[in-house]
Amino acid sequence: MRRNKTLFYAFPFMIILLIFVAYEYGYRNIQENIATIKEQQDIKTKTLQKYIALIAEKPELEKRLISVKELRKESDAKIIDGKTPSMAAATLVDTAKSTISARGGRVMRENVEKTEELGKFKLITVSLDVFMPEPSGLSEIIYNIETRSPYLVIKELDLRVQSFVAPRELTYKLNVSALNGAK
Repeated sequence: MRRNKTLFYAFPFMIILLIFVAYEYGYRNIQENIATIKEQQDIKTKTLQKYIALIAEKPELEKRLISVKELRKESDAKIIDGKTPSMAAATLVDTAKSTISARGGRVMRENVEKTEELGKFKLITVSLDVFMPEPSGLSEIIYNIETRSPYLVIKELDLRVQSFVAPRELTYKLNVSALNGAK
């Protein structure tokens, strides 16, 4: 009988232990897995909502990108072309020479000055010695250089009369500068 009595008490205790083990390793484990899956679903849902919001903003972003590209083109038109400072200086010399020769002037000497760093831009300066047979063309040259695009700036102008006997002929030194975006 004693054996039955221990079996009588051990059997319910075993059932309670079995229920506890099933609860601990079965039910709670499943609940944790379900909670993890729900967290992952929430995270993926939030990420998906962010992607949907970004996709909805795409047309507006494309419009802004186009406007920024147009502004960039406009600002690039204001600086002198040239992948390197020496190429930009050559372009600057050609531009200045064509402007001067179109008004009857003749470039006697040209010299490229040292470039200056201005943030991400470089300031290209060219020094020109010019002979001008008529003084009236000088104002047109200055106007055409200062008002054209890409922007050119006359940094220095040294004007001299070639001969006091014939004061119509002028010699002047002209320093013309422009910005270049070369790196």
